[in-house]
Amino acid sequence: MIAKVLRILSEQLRPGITTKDIDDRAYKEISSLGAKPAFLGYRGYPATACVSINHELVHGIPSAGRIIKEGDIVSIDLGLIHNGFYGDVAGTFPAGKVSPEAQRLMAITSESLERAIAQVKPGNRMGDIGWAVQSYAEQAGYSVVRDYVGHGIGRKLHEDPPVPNFGQPHTGLRLVPGMVFAIEPMVNAGENTVRTLEDDWTVVTVDSKLCAHFEHMVAVTENGCEVLTRIE
Repeated sequence: MIAKVLRILSEQLRPGITTKDIDDRAYKEISSLGAKPAFLGYRGYPATACVSINHELVHGIPSAGRIIKEGDIVSIDLGLIHNGFYGDVAGTFPAGKVSPEAQRLMAITSESLERAIAQVKPGNRMGDIGWAVQSYAEQAGYSVVRDYVGHGIGRKLHEDPPVPNFGQPHTGLRLVPGMVFAIEPMVNAGENTVRTLEDDWTVVTVDSKLCAHFEHMVAVTENGCEVLTRIE
């Protein structure tokens, strides 16, 4: 359900709309599915979606005064609650024509998520997931954020275990069927340090360079995994 909403928002995204336009549509679409926004009111967060632009990594608060411009890259993070369970997904999308550098950053970050997902199978360990993201992103010349990680998800939005985007192969928690977690690489074009703005939510890169964020919910199965937020 939440993946369908993200697709709708990504298709709506274009220069000239505001981040509040995205948030309003997110609320409308989630409500139309008979679900509730997971982020609205969560720890005091004031909106349905997190909409972060360019050097904003996560938790950007939508605003009627924030207009998306040609060449921006926009990260949208969404969550919903349905029948007592949570869904969570994110992606970074281009607004119009973006620079080759921005396009490459998005592509590398998205591929790092796919490589992490390929490590999800019974018997592997959490470090295998983190190393898949870290090794691929760093080989491309990027850095991986350490301050924010993925997480278990189910009847709560954030559950154990934490799912870092860095680590060492063959270390950490062993994966077993039935686990469900959100893998969400956060990759910076520059250094990996980030800071939170005065609104107490918006996280930005310290060097103001571009960043990207992709997220899928993944369930460990007997033979591998199922990506719960994939729309083919």
